[in-house]
Amino acid sequence: MRFRTLKNWLSSAVTTLLFILLIFMAFVVISSKVSGGEPNIFGYQFKTVLSGSMEPAFQTGSIIAIKPVKESTTLKQGEVITFKTDKGTTVTHRINEVKGTDNYPVYITKGDNNENRDSKPVLPKNVEAVYTGFTVPFVGYLLHYAQSKEGSALLVVLPGILLIFYSVTMIWKAFKEIDEPEKKKEASTTDA
Repeated sequence: MRFRTLKNWLSSAVTTLLFILLIFMAFVVISSKVSGGEPNIFGYQFKTVLSGSMEPAFQTGSIIAIKPVKESTTLKQGEVITFKTDKGTTVTHRINEVKGTDNYPVYITKGDNNENRDSKPVLPKNVEAVYTGFTVPFVGYLLHYAQSKEGSALLVVLPGILLIFYSVTMIWKAFKEIDEPEKKKEASTTDA
C-alpha cells in the first residue's frame, strides 16, 4: 500500500513539474518575443553572456539577472553595469573607476578578463542596468536559442508533448490496473 501511495505522489509531482515547465517555457518565449529581447520577470531582465570578457565572474553562455535603471549618477566603483556603446552594442562590464563630479560622473569600465580598460568612458545616460548578483551557468545558450523561430516553437511544443505523452502513459497504466482484477476474476470463475 505504501508503494502505491508513493507511486501516486510521484506521478502527481511529475505531472505538476511538467505542467509548470510548460507554463514557464511559454512565459519565457512570449516574454522575449513581446520585449523584443531577453525576458523580463518581476522587473529583472535576463541577459545572455556572449563573450568571456567577464570570466570568471560570468562564464560564456550564462544568464545574468540585471535590474534596469534610469540615468544613474550614484553608481560606485566595483559595480557591474550593462550599458550601450556608441556603436549601439550592449556590454556588461565592471566599473573600474568613477571620474567627474557627483552630479556629472563618468564611469571607466573594464571586463574582469580583459587586460585593458574599455577605450571610452560610459556616461550615466548610457547605463541601462545594474547586475543583481544572480547568475545561472550555461542556461544562456537555451535562452539565446529561444529567441529564434525554431527555438520558440521547440521550447513551447516540447514540454507540451512531454506532458501529453506522460498523461497518455498514466491513463494507459490506470486502464491496465482496472483491467487486471477483471481478468483475475474471469480466470477464477472459469477454473471453478
